[in-house]
Amino acid sequence: MELKKALVTGGAGFIASHLVDSLLSQGKTVIVYDNFCTGREEFLPKHHENLNVIRGDVLDLPTLTGAMAGCDFVFHFQANADVRGGMQNTRLDLEQNTIATWNVLEAMKLNRAKGIAFASSAAIYGEPDQFPTPENHAPQQTSLYGASKYAGEGMIQAYCEYFDMHCFSYRFVSWIGERYTHGIVFDVMKKLAKNPGSLPLLGDGTQRKSYLYVKDGVRGIMLGIEKSADRKNVYNLGHDYFITVAEVANIIVDELGLKNVAYEFAGGKRGWLGDSPVVHLDTSRIKAHGWKPETSIEEGIRRTVRFLKEHPHVFHSRA
Repeated sequence: MELKKALVTGGAGFIASHLVDSLLSQGKTVIVYDNFCTGREEFLPKHHENLNVIRGDVLDLPTLTGAMAGCDFVFHFQANADVRGGMQNTRLDLEQNTIATWNVLEAMKLNRAKGIAFASSAAIYGEPDQFPTPENHAPQQTSLYGASKYAGEGMIQAYCEYFDMHCFSYRFVSWIGERYTHGIVFDVMKKLAKNPGSLPLLGDGTQRKSYLYVKDGVRGIMLGIEKSADRKNVYNLGHDYFITVAEVANIIVDELGLKNVAYEFAGGKRGWLGDSPVVHLDTSRIKAHGWKPETSIEEGIRRTVRFLKEHPHVFHSRA
C-alpha cells in the first residue's frame, strides 16, 4: 500500500491521536477529521507543517468528501465508543458506526482512495466459546455496538471488492494509556474520587479481560498495513494475557495510594447485558508480521492512572 496522505476520522481521540503522531513521525501528510464531541485539540501537535485539522462530522458526506480530497488512505476511527449506549438509544450505533462507515466508504469511492484501516472491536465475537479467540471464530452478536462494527467490516470488504481498495480491520480489546478518556480505569477512578472508601463494581469481579497499551496497539496497526500483501485483512489486536475486573481495581487503588477500600459487587457473571465476561484474543496472525505487546497490562493501567492524575481537566471533563 502506498501511503503518502491519510485522512484520520476521529483523529483527535484517544487512540487515533497516537496514530496521527505515528504517521507524522514517518513524514506522512495527515488530515484529521473530527467533530470534537469527545476528541480534544490538545491531543494533536500544534502548527505541524504536515497536519491539517478539519472540524466536521462523518455523517456530513459532502464535507467529509471534500476533506478527503487527495488522500490515498483512510484511518476510520470515529465511532460511538459507549458499548452500553445502544440499550437506551437503538439508533446510536446504527448512525455513528454503521452509517458513518458507509459515508467514509462513499467518500473514498468518490476520491479514489485505495486503502482503509478500520477500528473494529472484540465485541463482534459476542460471547465466544473459544479462547484465545481467533479471527475465524463465527461471531454471535450480543450487542448493537458489536453488530454495528461487524456490519462495518462487511461493508468495507464489499467496497474493496467493487472498487479495488485494500482494507485492514482491527478487532481491538480495550485500550489503555496516555490520553485515555473513557473505560474501566476512568470509571473506577471517578467512583473513588466520590468515595475513596467504597468502590461499587459491575458483575462479580471475576470477569476476565485483556487490555492493550495504546502505543503497542498503534505499532500493530501500522505493521499490518506495511507487511500484508492481501487485499482484505482482519487482525485481532490484544494482549497475550488477561486479568479480572477485581485485579484491575486493585492496581488502580494501589496506584492512587488508597487503603481499606471496600468493594461492592453488583453480582452476575457480566457487567451489563451484552457484555462478554471473557475477552481474550488470539493475536498469532499479527504476530506473524513480527509484532508483540511490549507493555504489561499492569504497567499500562498504572500509566493510565498517572495520566489522568496529571491531567485533571481531562479527568473532570466527563461526569
